[in-house]
Amino acid sequence: MDKLHKPDLKQARKRSKDDIQTKEYQHSEIINLGKGKKYLIQTHGCQANEADTEVLSGLLEEQAFIKSNSIEETDVLIINTCAIRENAENKVFGELGRLKSYKKVNPDLIIAVAGCMPQEEDVVERILKKYQHVDIVFGTHNVNKFIEYLHYVMVEKKRLIEVYSKEGDIIENLPQARDHRFKAWVNIMFGCDEFCTYCIVPYTRGKERSRQKDYIIREVKALLNNGYKEITLLGQNVNSYGLDFKDSNYSFANLLEDLAKLDIPRIKFTTSHPKDFSDDIIEIVAKYDNIIPFIHLPVQSGSNTVLKKMNRKYTKEDYLTLVDKIYDKIPNISLTTDIIVGFPTETEEDFLETLDLVRKSKFEGAYTFVYSPRKGTPAASYENNISKEEAKSRLHRLNELVNEGYRRGNKRFEHETVKVLVEGPSKTKSDVLSGYTENNKLVNFKGDSSIIGEIVEVYIEEAKTWSLYGMIK
Repeated sequence: MDKLHKPDLKQARKRSKDDIQTKEYQHSEIINLGKGKKYLIQTHGCQANEADTEVLSGLLEEQAFIKSNSIEETDVLIINTCAIRENAENKVFGELGRLKSYKKVNPDLIIAVAGCMPQEEDVVERILKKYQHVDIVFGTHNVNKFIEYLHYVMVEKKRLIEVYSKEGDIIENLPQARDHRFKAWVNIMFGCDEFCTYCIVPYTRGKERSRQKDYIIREVKALLNNGYKEITLLGQNVNSYGLDFKDSNYSFANLLEDLAKLDIPRIKFTTSHPKDFSDDIIEIVAKYDNIIPFIHLPVQSGSNTVLKKMNRKYTKEDYLTLVDKIYDKIPNISLTTDIIVGFPTETEEDFLETLDLVRKSKFEGAYTFVYSPRKGTPAASYENNISKEEAKSRLHRLNELVNEGYRRGNKRFEHETVKVLVEGPSKTKSDVLSGYTENNKLVNFKGDSSIIGEIVEVYIEEAKTWSLYGMIK
């Protein structure tokens, strides 16, 4: 009989008062489960999913699995999923359908579905009924248990569905196979308590829980000692880091300052919620040169009516006041954002308010989306009289304005010298190197591969909409 533990949306909505414990990872008693075998992970979604993939890779490689380059030579395939938009889920289901033929050719291939999608009840039911070639389904709260799940399936030859709707404890010192040689993700907290009415994340990632500072600082020190040049601090709302501590007033600003003093060349953070972006955070970003002058600050809408329906907990005026503070204290900052158009009942006047905010905020980029209803969220039940054609039209108009911001943001670096962290060859030209500036601008230039992983000075000869072209100094 298959092992089944399905998700429960009602349970996932709850925010218990139980303390979240911090526990050290206990290495599995299972040894060399993957000797002579290969694994492959397909990652969808945000940086949190990418960080989870690095942990899954670490767990597998600890068991002697080797990373594969193709499905044909893979023994264990994990699809790490995203639930933020319907389109993302449809891609995953399309991929699951495609994998059925691989399972027929190789019946021993083990297919696992992980990440945010399994936290949804209807997703698990659909997998159980229509994708019986999937062997393992697990969610966001029990990544650390994957090896025992895999061992069960390999030995018992049965399916396993194990999804927790109550978040687990924080597990420290999990093995990680970093995907990059000199840039690293560092989780500082997990979950989200904002409950924006359109968003499934509070249900799929659980309540906010912050890592203890000592573990974070220790992780960053280790990265620095191993030659890493850039770290990105991760959280669904990094600004609320520490607010769940009961015996400490240690805040995100405190953490930023402690990390900045370690002299790691570059520190970034994502994602920020405007309501928690304090003056202290602005002061610390302005104070330290190794906290890069780039902030991603999702606004979602410029209409107070829509913001209220979204449960964003700030007004357009609040947001613009915050933006003015940031520009005043950090004049060379590059701001980007997220914006949703076509939210239920959004009028033309509401949309024009969004365009007005975009102009006033002087964004240098944005992720823009047409609203996608997510089952189980409050907004999914809102009456929506906006046609797909109108929503797409608004998205097009918004993107024209956003693209002007991209161009303007790049143009200000034309004929200037910038510092670039060299990542490797350009995606289009093997004799051209590419990397990112402190303001998160993509730069292409000719140079020797020996400088990959270094921070070098590049003179910008030409600025285009999406990238800069320069010459190494």
